[in-house]
Amino acid sequence: MIPVEQLFIGAGVLLLAGIIASKAANKLGVPALLLFLLVGMLAGSEGIGGIEFDNPMQAKLIGDLALTLILFAGGLDTQWTQIRPVLWKGLTLSTVGVGITALLLGSFAWFMLGSFSDFNIGPEGITWSEGLLLGAIISSTDAAAVFSVLRTSKLGLKGDLQPLLELESGSNDPMAVLLTVQIVEILSTGDTSIIKLLLSLFLQIGVGGAFGYGMGRAIVWVVNHLRLSSQGLYPVATLAMAMLTYGITDLFGGNGFLAVYIAGVVMGNFRFMYSETIRSFHDGLSWLMQIVIFLTLGLLVFPSRLLPVAGVAIVIAIFLIFIARPVSVFICLVLSRYSLREKLFISWVGLRGSVPIILATFPVTAGISGGRSIFNVVFFIVLTSVLVQGLTLAPVARWLGLAESN
Repeated sequence: MIPVEQLFIGAGVLLLAGIIASKAANKLGVPALLLFLLVGMLAGSEGIGGIEFDNPMQAKLIGDLALTLILFAGGLDTQWTQIRPVLWKGLTLSTVGVGITALLLGSFAWFMLGSFSDFNIGPEGITWSEGLLLGAIISSTDAAAVFSVLRTSKLGLKGDLQPLLELESGSNDPMAVLLTVQIVEILSTGDTSIIKLLLSLFLQIGVGGAFGYGMGRAIVWVVNHLRLSSQGLYPVATLAMAMLTYGITDLFGGNGFLAVYIAGVVMGNFRFMYSETIRSFHDGLSWLMQIVIFLTLGLLVFPSRLLPVAGVAIVIAIFLIFIARPVSVFICLVLSRYSLREKLFISWVGLRGSVPIILATFPVTAGISGGRSIFNVVFFIVLTSVLVQGLTLAPVARWLGLAESN
């Protein structure tokens, strides 16, 4: 067992490294999450830190907690007046768009890897279901990545592009989670019921939305009526209720991630006591969770295992960035008034981040053959997405004439 003092020193060093990486990211103009991942990889078992961590179950638990608090904080900063005009467009992207992306990407992965026996899925490569699993895992844009890049890039976007992109990234996790869970279940049990899949989708979204709204109103009421002895206890109370929102929603079959995001949006658009203190607390907590989850996922990966899948992952990432994502965006927004340039930019801001990597732990923990290979491919795709799209977001916005002049 690691001595307590060494554990504290290690945690402190990693957190400080994450903070320094964030500052360096702002100066270099690169997404902070990329440096967080690199710090985690350097600290891992194959890096200079030598920290041994190979537990997907623990990584998933940490990821669920981190994403819950990141989404709640993102919801608190989301103004209803900004998202109301883009509500249906955002929800279409976060449901239909995710489904189209998963189908296109999964079919491409199956076509490309169908006879690639070295991929370690099976003696004859991957099946179409296994290809769809890979597509589902990587199908959603990531809230932590999008919030981080958009809000720290100091880039002002014209029109309602930013609220649309933030709404999509904050609300599309349920679809990706549902598709991933259902395909994992199909691969594990052989149950291929489409009706069951659709019912589960409606249940997750319906229960998640209802509980999210109800808990958001409840949090506002508690903050305004609960007379506590110290102002510092109010943020702790909201933290507790955000965690309850996720847990209760999940217990009743809804999607906890959607619920906490909606709860944050509802709370953020009502008046409540000590609002500046509470918002500041959750903003800091959101940054802490971003650092923790990306460091954890960096520790979980073994860089030597990425090289064998690098070629495959790069080809799939190129297909995702330049074909699957744009096709899904253009289909979902075909009836909207967005211009061609705006649709192209929305397509470009399809950053992948912690959520796909967390979802990639599902087949590993479920014992699916080739789960580790899927995890490594997904991790490499995320790195490629962050490098290509994250680094070029501001230049592309200016090139398309969508950046507000300062």
